[in-house]
Amino acid sequence: MPSPRPAALLIHGLGGTVYDLGSLGRTLEEAGIDTHAPLLPGHGTVPDDLLATGWQDWIDSMRAQYRTLKQRHGVVHLAGVCLGALVALEVARLENHQDKLALYAPPLFLDGWSLPRLTWLRKLGYILPGMAKRMRVPEAEPFGIKNARIRKLIQQRFERGERFHYPYVPLACIREVDKLRKQLMPRLQEITCPTLIVHADEDDITSPRSAHHLQKHLGGPVDFMPLSDSYHMILVDNERMAVLARSVDFFRARPASKPRPASTTQPLWQGEAITA
Repeated sequence: MPSPRPAALLIHGLGGTVYDLGSLGRTLEEAGIDTHAPLLPGHGTVPDDLLATGWQDWIDSMRAQYRTLKQRHGVVHLAGVCLGALVALEVARLENHQDKLALYAPPLFLDGWSLPRLTWLRKLGYILPGMAKRMRVPEAEPFGIKNARIRKLIQQRFERGERFHYPYVPLACIREVDKLRKQLMPRLQEITCPTLIVHADEDDITSPRSAHHLQKHLGGPVDFMPLSDSYHMILVDNERMAVLARSVDFFRARPASKPRPASTTQPLWQGEAITA
């Protein structure tokens, strides 16, 4: 017999770990949802291990996790931040997912304000012999975080060499993310489950254009939560507590035939400890 408790498969971002998810796992556990946050292939070790993985490896790994949880729980929700949101979308499509799907800062477009103007030239590096494997894309200020105190803590963790996040990813890894975007773009209508999209107006990596595109092209009901005081890492930034509260409401609510109107007056709680 499947467990009476629903489960949630949580997927971290590019180069990241469970840290990217902030307190989401603990918060959902307290709300009665069993959470699982496995590492994507190539993550949690050293950045060059990403060179041995591709976007299909990320999808295959999370599909296997999803199917195992389905057998145990019956109800399995999906959630992902950054790259994890793209992986969650493709898993939802391939598995005909009908439970809940939460997308935090999904990067359908790399057009955030902190990126170099010539970011589009990265594709030249894909075709130059050996360039994609040799070239490194470093993590740099503002680290996707608007809160100055939290940003300083992140800087200190990088300086100490802590393995909460890779300090860089090979350009070849960005190429795999682009391949996943290309895979998803013409197939979004096939994803029909209830979906929550949370995206910051000031996202430094991917503008709200990504969220608006998903609102327009996903095949199921969409609940959109815009944020006005965060950058890309919305689960650890200024509005994290409001995002967690909205997430719990979304996962616990019964499926609706129409999306709820987005609220821009969510309460903000300050002072939450940073979790690894």
